[in-house]
Parts: sequence; C-alpha cells; structure tokens
Amino acid sequence: MNGVHEIAPRSGVAFPLAAGETLTVIDPMGMQVADLVAYNADDRREVISNGRTFDYEETIRLSKGHRLWSNRSRIMLEIIDDTVGRHDFLLTPCSTDTFRIFYPDKPVHRGCFGNLAEALEPFGIGPDAIPTAFNLFMNVPVREDGALSVDPPISRAGDMVVLEARMDCIIGLTACSAYASNGGSFKPIHYRID
Repeated sequence: MNGVHEIAPRSGVAFPLAAGETLTVIDPMGMQVADLVAYNADDRREVISNGRTFDYEETIRLSKGHRLWSNRSRIMLEIIDDTVGRHDFLLTPCSTDTFRIFYPDKPVHRGCFGNLAEALEPFGIGPDAIPTAFNLFMNVPVREDGALSVDPPISRAGDMVVLEARMDCIIGLTACSAYASNGGSFKPIHYRID
C-alpha cells in the first residue's frame, strides 16, 4: 500500500492534484462507489460539469479516453485507464435529504454531500459550490423509456480508474454512503497520486 491512502467507509477527503499528475481511485473490496468533484485550484468558481462533459464527449458512458470538462468548457481531467467501464455522472451526491426520501426506515446520514462539504471547507469551497459528482463505479442503467435505476456496482476487488489532471485542481473524493449505490454495504475507497 505504498503511497496508497484510504478513505474510510461513509467519509470523504479533499486534496490538490497538479496538472500532469495522475489520480488512481481503487475499489479495494468491490461494489463501492466513490463520488469525485473537481475545481480549478486557481479559481474555484470553475468546476467539473456533467452537462459540458456529456455535450463535448457525446456520451453519458464515460470511460478510458474520455475527458471531464469544466463549466468553462475546459478539460479538467482525462480518464487514462479504467478497469470497470461503468460509472455515473447523472445523479447528485447523496445527502441528508436523500436518506429522508429514499431510506425513511434507515438512520439519516449526511451522505457524500455532507462529507464533501466538510472536506472542501478548508479550501474555501462551500456547500452551494458542490456540483453533480462523477460517481466512480456507480451503476445507473437508463432504460429506453428514460427511467433510471440505481443497481449494485459491477466493480470487483482491485478495480480502478486512473485520471490525469489537465489543470491544477482541488479534488473532493468520497467512499459513498448510500445503500442502493453500494449494494447495501459500505466499504473503503483507496486512492494514489503519482
């Protein structure tokens, strides 16, 4: 685990990622989602954008070779390796409201939104600046009629995604807290910066 950091279950972290560095996000036990957000380190108003990314990459199925774009139409990250090929960029980070609405019989948790808000606060990024996350390993099929479902991830132990920064970034990253997203259990996420 040299150089590998662990995000405990149902928690999150934030850190700088310089242009040219790579971020490897690993699902060490399988079937665990990691929410990722990115900001321009020099101007945090520039933030990862699912809409711009779908537009310019012409797909909602993002994997190796695709780029993740900012709200200012600039490339923030490029996916240079991906052993899963199934991720989500449609759904917002889970929150206390998610738990109240979808899991009324379960204890309320602050979710990825709350974990990101806490982790990003030292970088001067407030809750209202948290966008839709790129949800690594999350399995959200879209039916022909447009209906969505959240199914267990297909990721297995050791699966990973490698992203190269195309600008200096601040990254927020979680080990997701929602039951459906993770097949009903909560596990850690590992990451490494090279």
